[in-house]
Amino acid sequence: MLVVRELIDKEEMLKNLPVLQDLYPSLTLSEYSSELDLMLPHNYGQVGVFEGDICLGLSGFWIGTKLWCGKYLELDNIVVSKIQRSQGIGKLLFDFLHKKALENDCTMLSLDSYTTNFKAHKFFYKEGFAPKGFHFIYILKDEKVR
Repeated sequence: MLVVRELIDKEEMLKNLPVLQDLYPSLTLSEYSSELDLMLPHNYGQVGVFEGDICLGLSGFWIGTKLWCGKYLELDNIVVSKIQRSQGIGKLLFDFLHKKALENDCTMLSLDSYTTNFKAHKFFYKEGFAPKGFHFIYILKDEKVR
């Protein structure tokens, strides 16, 4: 049976590094630990889909506020293990975070996706997401971008 649950602390998040490495193979435990130390104090959280103790999918999220939209929940690094894709795990993550956004009185959900990730775009459209604008970036340290 699949269970969706919020990960409570850094140690629990670190245990699921292999799922993130499907998306970011070069991410090390040390880097992940350091980045979590910077992110957790700023409303970062994670949700996972589990079968027993095995994490099959994972999404980070941020709850924040912006002048143009008020309170929002941003999905971050939506990852489903390669061998588990197209089996409804992404939908479970989205449904859980949609409910969390409503419970936290958020105005909207948001996410970023690389322009070349067409399979993910199809899924996002199916879930009711639509592009609203562009997310422009100016890379200062190319070697740090995964």
